[in-house]
Amino acid sequence: MTGFYGDRMSLTVRTIAESEWQAYADVLYEAFSSSYPFELRERWREFTEIDRVIAAFDGDLVIGGAQILSFSMTVPGGPIPVAGVTSVGVLPSHRRRGVLTALMTRQLHDLHEGRGEAVAALYASDSGIYGRFGYGKAADALSFRIPTHRSAFTRSAPADPALRLRVADPSASMADLTRVYDSVRPGRPGLYGRPEAFWRAEILGDTDYDRGGMGPLRCLIAADAAGPRGYALFRVKAKWTEHDVPDGEVRLLDLFASDPAAYALVWRGVLDRDLCAVVHAVRRPVDDPIMHLLADPRRLNAVWTDDLWIRLVDVDRALAARAYAAPADLVIELEDELCPWNAGRWHLKTAGGQASCARSDAPADLTLPVGVLGAAYLGGRPLRAAADAGLVREHRDGALRELSAAMTWDPAPWGGFVF
Repeated sequence: MTGFYGDRMSLTVRTIAESEWQAYADVLYEAFSSSYPFELRERWREFTEIDRVIAAFDGDLVIGGAQILSFSMTVPGGPIPVAGVTSVGVLPSHRRRGVLTALMTRQLHDLHEGRGEAVAALYASDSGIYGRFGYGKAADALSFRIPTHRSAFTRSAPADPALRLRVADPSASMADLTRVYDSVRPGRPGLYGRPEAFWRAEILGDTDYDRGGMGPLRCLIAADAAGPRGYALFRVKAKWTEHDVPDGEVRLLDLFASDPAAYALVWRGVLDRDLCAVVHAVRRPVDDPIMHLLADPRRLNAVWTDDLWIRLVDVDRALAARAYAAPADLVIELEDELCPWNAGRWHLKTAGGQASCARSDAPADLTLPVGVLGAAYLGGRPLRAAADAGLVREHRDGALRELSAAMTWDPAPWGGFVF
């Protein structure tokens, strides 16, 4: 792979051929300053859909790329097809020359013109990039750093004597893990289907690169006679102080349970790990029940980060595909420069939790950009803050509250694992 700095460029964007996969992977390796070993490319390739990979070319040279993973993602009301946008990058030699804009525009047009998914979702490696392409920050996550000696639960923590906690081999337990995850997924917006190849390559990957200086992947499963009800995937880094005091760290990667008792038991198993002083739980939901189980919740030491970003590709289909928490009948003036087919006025009417959305010539009740509507789409972003920031203009008193009440959903949205 070669690249160059200069002013002249012949830019084309198209779907790659199978034979161009390695060149595309080379670009992403360079764009992300990656250090993963070569063999991990084949693991990545296992769940890549070549016909959903596009690349930018300067002549014959691949200079950027992006791909889509075909997901079923839960939105308020249930699962819908969603385009999972990932592996987006441009060679350092071709930055700030319109390559990323060409890639993102082509991807959105392909979805629209091919009548693909009405909604796209991504995790942003750089949170300053995707707002300008109409993506809205739709979900948040919390990371916890819990000292194990201050991790006592409240006396009201749920328990079930039928449950037992066991240590399991992660790679041999995929069926049990999938069963638990799939039982939880329909109830939380943002959780997406995990194909078998994704489980094996991403969730259960356990190379030295995956470990990142930690120990091997470990697994706890909470089950009763009927089967698994909860699990945790984590790594441990064994450490001692200079005075031989145990100072190990647990890094919790994935934890789900189908009921409160299993949830509490799995968390307890993670927090009670011998010879460990701290549990670092990454990317947990903002309404994680652990905040109510811990007797001293300040010891969570929570740190906020953005989680899923959502882009409405076809606003009428997207708004009609989800459920609503309250009735609404209003006209939205949508601003969308990148997808002109979305721009203009839309009549949204919800009744009985369902909705219709169609073009309208009636006066607008409120005006907002597509990114704000995308941020609200999963139900975790009330619109008042965006209005207070000057991003939403209300033309009819009460319209903002009406739309916000209809779109807000419980529980909070969360993707669970970066794709």
